[in-house]
Amino acid sequence: MTQNTDGMPEWEKRFRAPRVSLPDWAEDAPDRSLYVSNVTGTFELYAWDRATDGHRQVTDRPNGTTDGVLTPGGDEIWWFSDTDGDEFGIWMRQPFKGGDDEAAVPGLAPSFPAGLAIGRDGTAVIGRSTDEDGTTIHLCRPGEKPAEIYRHRESAGVADLSHDGTLLVVEHTEHGDAMHSALRVMRPDGTTVAELDDSEGGTKELGLSALGFAPVAGDSRLLIAHQRTGRWEPVIWEPLTGTVTELAVDLPGDVSADWYPDGSSLLVSHSHQARSDLWRYDIGARTLTRVETPPGSVADATVRPAAAAPARTSGEAAAGVEIEYLWSSAAQPPQVRSAAGAVVLDPPGMAAPPSVPVEDAWVEGPGGTVHALVQKPEGEGPFPTVFDVHGGPTHHDSDAFAGQPAAWVDHGFAVVRVNYRGSTGYGRAWTDALKHRVGLIELEDIAAVREWAVSSGLADPQRLVLGGGSWGGYLTLLGLGTQPGAWAVGLAAVPVADYVTAYHDEMEALKSLDRTLLGGSPEEVPERYELSSPLTYVDDVRAPVFISAGVNDPRCPIRQVENYVERLEQRGAPHEVYRYDAGHGSLVVEERIKQLRLEIDFALKHLPGPVPGPAARREEG
Repeated sequence: MTQNTDGMPEWEKRFRAPRVSLPDWAEDAPDRSLYVSNVTGTFELYAWDRATDGHRQVTDRPNGTTDGVLTPGGDEIWWFSDTDGDEFGIWMRQPFKGGDDEAAVPGLAPSFPAGLAIGRDGTAVIGRSTDEDGTTIHLCRPGEKPAEIYRHRESAGVADLSHDGTLLVVEHTEHGDAMHSALRVMRPDGTTVAELDDSEGGTKELGLSALGFAPVAGDSRLLIAHQRTGRWEPVIWEPLTGTVTELAVDLPGDVSADWYPDGSSLLVSHSHQARSDLWRYDIGARTLTRVETPPGSVADATVRPAAAAPARTSGEAAAGVEIEYLWSSAAQPPQVRSAAGAVVLDPPGMAAPPSVPVEDAWVEGPGGTVHALVQKPEGEGPFPTVFDVHGGPTHHDSDAFAGQPAAWVDHGFAVVRVNYRGSTGYGRAWTDALKHRVGLIELEDIAAVREWAVSSGLADPQRLVLGGGSWGGYLTLLGLGTQPGAWAVGLAAVPVADYVTAYHDEMEALKSLDRTLLGGSPEEVPERYELSSPLTYVDDVRAPVFISAGVNDPRCPIRQVENYVERLEQRGAPHEVYRYDAGHGSLVVEERIKQLRLEIDFALKHLPGPVPGPAARREEG
């Protein structure tokens, strides 16, 4: 899609520039790939035949599509069809080469998705979640009526199906701790083969994650990740015998892994202190070898069988495989690269302009040392400063390219992103610290970093903006009410605003998470919900606040946002609300730009003092 970029601000170019996800590939037809791109202005699924270099748009919906998988043989693409971003729907399928869409499993009622695995014989195992039934899993064989093989009120999900289709692994939280899953390996008829539960019935806060069965016929090894040493690290579990093979992966931080196509090695993804890199682990030799990647963050990686080609120089390619990964840094936009040094997939159109590098700050907080990432505009501080709070909460900010903080820097703001307690990437104890005093714990860490930012001369204490989306939007509203003298402006996107109403209206899986975080439902522990709800403190909010919300959002539903807005209106508090026809955020590029433009304009309008920075004046002029 050709765009006229004359006079277009750099920050808008970063959003409009075409980008792609890491292509997934069909296990038995690795030249057939599937990826997500915004090349049309909306994030949609695309098929890529690498043998011919032919690209084809698979989905075309007003609010976009990102959830899709290839069948093992690469003959079909399955994609999830919801209504305007509400995440409630059914799986559709389409031939890889193009054709009509049809319901993948006719007769299976709409639901929230809870995992999908597709076998080589056409069998599909589909996880579903509804308010009425909790989680159910269905075995769906071609030409047969779907058979329910699992049901539980707590959250669960289909993780993987073995190469021969005889084993299925399910991640579940039947013990009642939605933050720490257990594993159950089953036959397709629903009978249990083996169980692995590190939580010991919920008495220990230890979780497991299924990373995938070995991609080899007759091989029942299952790669899993555990938290027994205080961080995520992989081991190999043989569910038929109970054998566990420990791996000699001595790296700091969290470690995940994926299989090489022949099952002899693992591609290790290593995350530490907001950066990530890749390693190859030889299972037989128990050796770890670094895969060279640029400094920054690897968002996704895979090992694909190499195409037949002469004169390959890469060691991996010589071994018959190619490592491909999606990389970026705060300064450099994303690229899909290979370990051989090539760009694997370069979307057409303009390139995203770079931004400024990120700097690290380590601040002593009430629960330990807090890591923050800082980006600064040109010039000397103190700067007007945006505290851009990440969502999740089990997530973390990293040295990766992001259009929103880069836009604020272009407008003369410093940007601080805080990996508060509850964030991933700093060990299990840091993540699991988020219990019972939900929201208030994170805000203690943000307050410590705020004090550092002011005392160091980075931030102007009179021009501090608190903002974020999802859980970050929740912390924004809670922070404006519990720290009313600290913030000049608040910007909350798709937030939790009224925790009790949000609990009753949200999808069932999030109710399980809230019960874990707060120790029960609103009826069981009402005082904790009151303590952690932004609505409790709405009358103390002094800063002007901008709120944006999707009217179809199943995670932070609109009714609880309206309850909060009504209270602001009753007391005449300065605020603006923007409602849009989508779910938990938008997949439409122009909509994302519009929302960020509204936030920037709101901040510039309400912050005291002059409009910040020459960069802002150039763009606004």
